[in-house]
Amino acid sequence: MTIMKKMNIFLAALLCMMMQTMSAVAHEKLITTDELPATAKAFVQQTFPGQMIEYAIIDADFSKTTYEICLNNGVEMEFDINGEWYMVDCNYDPVPQQLIPAVIANFVSANYSDQTIVKIDKENGGYSIDLSNDVEIKFDSNGQVIEVSD
Repeated sequence: MTIMKKMNIFLAALLCMMMQTMSAVAHEKLITTDELPATAKAFVQQTFPGQMIEYAIIDADFSKTTYEICLNNGVEMEFDINGEWYMVDCNYDPVPQQLIPAVIANFVSANYSDQTIVKIDKENGGYSIDLSNDVEIKFDSNGQVIEVSD
């Protein structure tokens, strides 16, 4: 293959990568609260009463659509297309108790009694939590610890 042909292939590949990157970024869009799924709005009202939605973003790409919400107190949340939460990040404040499965709350209470859960993710049929001391703990769907990292 000639150098010119290799260069053309390289430039074509580079152009495709740049277009794909620009395309991925273009999928995020600021939306109004009214454009959120009703389930997500109800979750915010029930779980964080008195807090207002500061902004909401829809992220629609080829494989899935998600929503990101930030409240006026800094809490960040992510929801699937149906408005079901899968991530709540309260930064330095405790995650509301009703979001934490009892088996996980009991584990943290028994092993990290001086810490609070500040972030919770539903992932792959289990959960991942971040504690106030920056320890991350992953649990399977039965609440058994899979991994602890700090």
